[in-house]
Amino acid sequence: MTKMTIQTARRRRHRRVRGKVRGTAARPRLAVFRSNLTIYAQVIDDDRGHTLCAADSRSTGEGTKRDQAEAVGKLIAERARALGVDTVVFDRGGFLYHGRISALADGAREGGLNF
Repeated sequence: MTKMTIQTARRRRHRRVRGKVRGTAARPRLAVFRSNLTIYAQVIDDDRGHTLCAADSRSTGEGTKRDQAEAVGKLIAERARALGVDTVVFDRGGFLYHGRISALADGAREGGLNF
């Protein structure tokens, strides 16, 4: 029996989520990636295969990683709403909905995105 690493488990969860979550022009996908230092968010139209807008914590200010994630959520919401996107489907990228991932989602909701 092979022991599953954390990365392998995340990839399996991500494949499972991506099988069910698809972004369209009317309701694009808000995809999130979290590294040890930075958190990234993209609004993607899967029908065309285009990234509509993106944001990451490198462009936000100081604070804890959780504060930076919430700022990224607000920033991605602001950029998406400028393009006329109000509703998205949330793709957590195989990461557990906890900590920085939930902070980003809360920030995006505060910024005016619905999902």
